[in-house]
Amino acid sequence: METRNLAIIAHVDHGKTTITEALMRQTDMISDEASMDSDKLEQERGITIYSKNTSVFYKDIKINIVDTPGHADFGSEVERVLRSIDSVVLVVDAQEGPMPQTRFVLKKALEIGLKPLVVINKIDKPAARLGEVEEEIFELFLDLGANDEQLDFKVIYTIAKQGIAKTEPNQDSKDLTPLLEAILKYIPKARPETQKPLKFQPFSLAYDDYLGRLAIGRVWAGILKPGGVFVKKPDNQTRKSKIIKIFTFEGLNRKEIQEAEAGDIVMIAGIEDIFIGETVTDQANVEPMEAIKIDEPTISVNFLVNDSPFCGREGEFVTNKQLLERLQKEIEINVGLKIDFSQKNHYKVFGRGELHLAVMLENMRREGYEIQVSKPEVIIKEKNGQKVEPFEEIIIDLPLEMSGTIIEKMGKRKAKMVEMKQKENWARIIFEAPTRAILGYRSQFIIDTKGEGTLTSRMIGFKPYVGEIKTRGAGSMISGQTGKALGYALDNLQQRGRLYVKPNTEVYEGMVIGNTAKGEDMTVNPIKGKNLTNVRASGSDDAINLTPPMEITIEKGLEIINNDEYLEITPQNVRIRKKHLSETERMRNRRKN
Repeated sequence: METRNLAIIAHVDHGKTTITEALMRQTDMISDEASMDSDKLEQERGITIYSKNTSVFYKDIKINIVDTPGHADFGSEVERVLRSIDSVVLVVDAQEGPMPQTRFVLKKALEIGLKPLVVINKIDKPAARLGEVEEEIFELFLDLGANDEQLDFKVIYTIAKQGIAKTEPNQDSKDLTPLLEAILKYIPKARPETQKPLKFQPFSLAYDDYLGRLAIGRVWAGILKPGGVFVKKPDNQTRKSKIIKIFTFEGLNRKEIQEAEAGDIVMIAGIEDIFIGETVTDQANVEPMEAIKIDEPTISVNFLVNDSPFCGREGEFVTNKQLLERLQKEIEINVGLKIDFSQKNHYKVFGRGELHLAVMLENMRREGYEIQVSKPEVIIKEKNGQKVEPFEEIIIDLPLEMSGTIIEKMGKRKAKMVEMKQKENWARIIFEAPTRAILGYRSQFIIDTKGEGTLTSRMIGFKPYVGEIKTRGAGSMISGQTGKALGYALDNLQQRGRLYVKPNTEVYEGMVIGNTAKGEDMTVNPIKGKNLTNVRASGSDDAINLTPPMEITIEKGLEIINNDEYLEITPQNVRIRKKHLSETERMRNRRKN
């Protein structure tokens, strides 16, 4: 059977998953209710987090599709997939045009030598600007050093939600046939090198309670069958193993097969210690394939077991050994992650961004883990005797009248404005700034733009360190007592700043219950009740009117905690606490420093 292998790549929310699902529905591979975003977190957040495999059949040709994430924090999911396919479908929103992640994923595809098929999606938007977006895409290809063949790309126009594709914007079309025809015409056939020795390289890992670790990868040469094999690391270290089962993808299902030929993308079970990028072969003297390389992490946090006064109340896994085992398991499948296990009292976890780490922490809390994490820090390196730090390209779209405020705020954070485009009453501003500048700024940006602005970013490399950036003006309101917070006490405290807790919330000494507007830490008593007397006084019966507290989520917590605080994460609660719980310990620590 002829095979086409492709990945669908794009910026977040440009329609990758919608197009994939529409292709599957048209080829009768899934029902109308089914979704590629099968993970609970993906469904809750409305974004793709993990790359997923599927296949559809059109004119007796098998089309293997890898649906990839669009968020910059999950770029490692895209990078490892691109090495295993023959071309990409680049999806661009007809209104937004190329965005930061569009540039990132296209750059990786062009570097490997792939020739993209371009899809301009959402052409039914009232503000769609097809001609301008096509021009911007062409300019992006030029900027990224595309060769003449890559510049000669085909464009298909789609309304993915309605399952419609067109070769021309004004063409009459009822389905996605023009896109399927373009895939067959412009995506190269997988080379059926079945006569050569077996070479299979996994680009993704999964886990099954019955089969153990599963490896998803491409058969590059030969024929893959169950039985004894050799597994080779990129440095040619070889070990023997055995494949028990082979599965192929059909829609959202996997189907067991007895053999897979070169060119196909399949899943294998049986090799318990297999890693991404290793080579599975049937001959001991076969050269291993080149390792799958991905970009370096940019931020780090310390993971510790929970040792707060409330530890062990909610979680099933609360020991250091259980945390160590869970992190070792995570690093096997999460290739964008690095972990330093050398420290005695904590584990240093390096990730691609706050969302990358927040998703991992959210999964761990749902599994029953109790953990504490420190404030995220950017990774600062030394290059040629000079300190360097990660920099981001930041694209901001917002109403024109708000642009002055944002330019001023970004300037204070050492951001440099590169470009500003104006269209009617909207502006697009492009900045280059240290990653530190936007750590903790996204939620404030929503407030600054009253929810009307969008901020997206991508890492552009390491540049000289810009010095100290003062980012947070608020201090912490710290509980000096353990007990239940009372409405009477909170009513008085809310005048000092924004609260994080509501009445009847259990608090402990050293727990942060709010922030202070003046910017200095303040120890307070949130469990203080009203003194009852038999004398009536003016104002004694005034109603308590509490402002709803700020809800602390994992992402929010990672943004707002200070250097001397931990984010405590349990299956039911997310709290902020001081590293030193008592006032005396904090004063002693300040004197030391």
